[in-house]
Amino acid sequence: MFGLFKKKTEREKLQAQYEKLMKESYQLSTVNRSKSDDKAAEADAIMKQMEGMEN
Repeated sequence: MFGLFKKKTEREKLQAQYEKLMKESYQLSTVNRSKSDDKAAEADAIMKQMEGMEN
């Protein structure tokens, strides 16, 4: 109950964005492979950003 108004950290926001992009990439993979690759590249950039936060 006390975590109800807890703000998301920057890492949690990036993780949610990464998961969204990977889901979109998977859905596009059956329709348009080039758009799917673009979404996967965006997700990869976000993953590298998250790895940079750890170091």
